[in-house]
Amino acid sequence: MWLSLAFLSAVLLGFYDVSKKAALKENAVLPVLLLNTLFSTVIFSPFIIDNALNAGWFSGSIFDAATYAPGHEGTILKAHLMVIAKAFIVLSSWIAGYFGLKHLPITIVGPINATRPVLVLVGAMVFFGERLNLYQWTGVILAALSIFLMSISSKKEQIDFTKNKWIFCVAFATIMGALSGLYDKFIMRQLSPMFVQSWFNFYQLIIMSIICLILWYPSRKQTTPFHWSWAIPLISIFIAAADFAYFNALGSPESMISVVSLVRRGSVIISFACGALIFRERNLKAKALDLALVLLGMLFIWLGSR
Repeated sequence: MWLSLAFLSAVLLGFYDVSKKAALKENAVLPVLLLNTLFSTVIFSPFIIDNALNAGWFSGSIFDAATYAPGHEGTILKAHLMVIAKAFIVLSSWIAGYFGLKHLPITIVGPINATRPVLVLVGAMVFFGERLNLYQWTGVILAALSIFLMSISSKKEQIDFTKNKWIFCVAFATIMGALSGLYDKFIMRQLSPMFVQSWFNFYQLIIMSIICLILWYPSRKQTTPFHWSWAIPLISIFIAAADFAYFNALGSPESMISVVSLVRRGSVIISFACGALIFRERNLKAKALDLALVLLGMLFIWLGSR
């Protein structure tokens, strides 16, 4: 069941990335992200209220917002601090990733993001003492090779991986996203999936409101203007559904974060296809080879994780 949820999350993530790209076209990044957190919080507001009031409206269902997972207990403060930490980690990844996606082709951003399972695997080795087998090392090497080839092919679009600040933004977003994945497995052993997802969105909204008030609102007339796009609520809908499937997958005791993270990066297939068909991006043959190497690396990691 957890593997099926991971695949569902991957499909939804692909459409989430496409919605982001469409919403960010000639648009201000920070207010788009603020609205994303607002709509996501609205979607999960019934579960936030249920948990805050301890009402038990969804008790016993997959929407149960009980604080701790069965068999675990602790203080409410500890649980909320764990979720707030996740909100900071994810927002740092999202802010950098949104800026990178706005200024780069999605057919470049997608494959870079797809290397996240490699970082998760390395992180699992460093933090959880896991050891890589031959298949997994092969996957890591193929992913590294794909990034190298991507840096070469991207020069045809005047994008230098060693000097382009938006590439650094995407790289930082990918690293923080991998860190978030490792942290997710840690907290999902203790907290219930719906508690994490609902309060996580709420705390993100608070943090983004402060960021926008300080960084964007005072200088909004000197930067890229904000305009409404119907792709903005689609971002929230797709990420809410994708994360719901993801958190419930991780909530399963037998789930493996390395496999779940790997499957979710399959979303790059959808984002790459839409980049070609909808956004009419260029240099697709070279990028398709880079993507194929990433996917082959993911296959080897999966084989090594079985």
